[in-house]
Amino acid sequence: MVFSVILAGGTGNRMGHTDKPKQFLTIKDKPIIIHTIEKFLSQPEFEKIIVLSPAMWIEHTKRIIAKTIGACDKIVVIEGGNTRNETIMNSIAYIEDNYGLDDDTIIVTHDSVRPFVTHRIIKENIDAAMKYGACDTVIPATDTIVESIDGNIISDIPNRNNMYQGQTPQSFKAKNLRDIYLSLSDTERDILTDAAKILVMKGQHVHLVNGETYNIKITYPYDLKIAKSLLEEECND
Repeated sequence: MVFSVILAGGTGNRMGHTDKPKQFLTIKDKPIIIHTIEKFLSQPEFEKIIVLSPAMWIEHTKRIIAKTIGACDKIVVIEGGNTRNETIMNSIAYIEDNYGLDDDTIIVTHDSVRPFVTHRIIKENIDAAMKYGACDTVIPATDTIVESIDGNIISDIPNRNNMYQGQTPQSFKAKNLRDIYLSLSDTERDILTDAAKILVMKGQHVHLVNGETYNIKITYPYDLKIAKSLLEEECND
């Protein structure tokens, strides 16, 4: 079985002074999170779309889904964790409790504030996770990447041809990811904040799926302006 996991646990501090997390800000008459959910709702492969929200925003999330999408048995809202990986583990626990978990159970994890993910990207994530066990959505780096260990002096400038910018979805065989996460020490869990990085650091292959430059994460106020322009283009196409 294949499950969509929408990560909506952030509070959006970098968005500035707002009265709600950024996933609930409105663009083109809909909260950002609804634009995102609708992309996954139109994909027939998903058994369930699991939306993970901060505890205090669960009821709000349920209300806006009911208001904009309507009653939908395919969507469930549950509580996220304190970290990104804990939130993903909560989704896997939900799947295990309600559907069972086997070696072929797939989760497609995605930021709630990336509403421009395409059907092509989602489908290729599903296919790659089934074939390889794990995948990450990326685009080639266009700028030179500069590394600095201390934040003051350049320590390395890697070959740009080998560099990519990570996006989401990140997709995994859920049982394998869960088992490896549970094997980590507390120190490793603090360091390995990205699910794909966990597998890479443990010697497992993570396949690349080509993303899109417009598959942006809405993080800062400027991103909202870009998102509004992109949605205008979508509506005019």
